[in-house]
Amino acid sequence: MRILDLKPETLDRVEAVIPKYPVKRSAILPVLHYLQADLGYISRDTMEWVAEKLELEPINVYEIVTFYPFFREQPTARRIVRVCRTLPCALSGAYKICQKLQTELGCTLEEPSEDGEVAVEFAECLAGCGTGPVVMVDDEFYENVDESKAEAIAAKIKGDKVANSTETSS
Repeated sequence: MRILDLKPETLDRVEAVIPKYPVKRSAILPVLHYLQADLGYISRDTMEWVAEKLELEPINVYEIVTFYPFFREQPTARRIVRVCRTLPCALSGAYKICQKLQTELGCTLEEPSEDGEVAVEFAECLAGCGTGPVVMVDDEFYENVDESKAEAIAAKIKGDKVANSTETSS
């Protein structure tokens, strides 16, 4: 079996989740989520590793990775900001919020900021149709986002970046 540079806790999570399913292949989504959280994206080698682990053909893993937009095949920014653009959110101002976040965070749509820290992208339905516009930063969910909330979200991301760089340099 291929060797991936996984954190021990990620490998433990993978090993723990597989037996929870009556058929190994059914563990594919949580396994891919764990691997992407650890590695940042799902490479071809990663897909082949998952295929071996779950006793699948690599094409079966590739189909899943390319079907779901939250899986990435290329490295991207460390922090991902998703703005829902489906009709309820769009009508509530999602496009304006997306532009505001790009301006505040210094990046363009779907392109990482210059320092590789953050990327802003549209998402199809974040399941908050009654409380849009909805924004998701990594796994954190924000509802009823207006321009001032967008500024606060961007400030929090920038503050987290400063805190992380201070911890790293200490």
